[in-house]
Amino acid sequence: MKTNKNFFKKKKVFLSDIFICLGKKKLNKNETINNIADLNNAKKKDISFFNSAKYLALLKKTKSTYIITHKKHFNLVKKYANPIIVENVLKSVALVTNLFYPNALNDSVDLSVKIPNKNEFKKVIFGKNSLIGKNVKIGVNTIIGHNTIIESNVVIGENCIVGSNVLIKNSIIGKNVRILDSSIIGKKGFGFFPDENLNYRYPHIGLVLIEDNVEIGCNNTIDRGSLSNTIIGKNTFIDNQVHIAHNVKIGKNCIITAQVGFAGSTKIGDKVLIGGQAGISGHLNIGNNVKIGGGSGVIKDIPDNSSVMGYPAQNIKNFIKENKKTNVR
Repeated sequence: MKTNKNFFKKKKVFLSDIFICLGKKKLNKNETINNIADLNNAKKKDISFFNSAKYLALLKKTKSTYIITHKKHFNLVKKYANPIIVENVLKSVALVTNLFYPNALNDSVDLSVKIPNKNEFKKVIFGKNSLIGKNVKIGVNTIIGHNTIIESNVVIGENCIVGSNVLIKNSIIGKNVRILDSSIIGKKGFGFFPDENLNYRYPHIGLVLIEDNVEIGCNNTIDRGSLSNTIIGKNTFIDNQVHIAHNVKIGKNCIITAQVGFAGSTKIGDKVLIGGQAGISGHLNIGNNVKIGGGSGVIKDIPDNSSVMGYPAQNIKNFIKENKKTNVR
């Protein structure tokens, strides 16, 4: 399985480089730091970050050697790793990520794409004007539509159907997946830090992972992850004009209807049903077997087996009762 290292070139970074990058005193110690990752995926000799007590459970389990954090979390973080204290955690993470992956901010066109070599893809059907980048892998019996671009290093499994006018980059796609016309998959997320004179963009070094038997409707946009990956679980079906932001994890066997929007880093459980034009805020946990009514605004976590509707989304029985009272008036 390919990793983000196949898509983004990584530099060798020392701990002293990180301290200089963050405006701290240069260290004499030249310890190599292997990578930057979120708490869940970080390994020994990696650097990560901790910005909220909401992620305490991940902090306790992390293997990261160094953690960027604010001084208010110093005593907590030092129990599990070596804290590096900064004033603005997320901006510091962006600077360090750019140190490891200096090209990640460049979401430009892949100029290596060309008309596919039919000898290389003998059992793949291509429409007119399709273009393929370097090191692309496409499984047998897959169909690629007209005017579709698949950029370098993308992996697509067997028995897939990719529609026309689709752009796929920084993605790994399973078997029996259908991607309908005009979808964009794997672009960088909408991550930046507002400043009076300049907005600082956040590097996105994650991928989009689409598991087997998924269907993605027309005009969907799925952003790649920032430090972790954006994931669409097995057997999930997504209707038209849905936006999925960076780091979102959608579980298995979900049904998501048209014009739903997911903000970044939200986790959706298995067998979740979401009605049209619902909005899901960022950094939430939506449990298994949850039903969210059309047009709802979800701004807090939802436990397993719940049915909600309205804005802010509430128990659907309470929503119906309140609307009956309003109609009576």
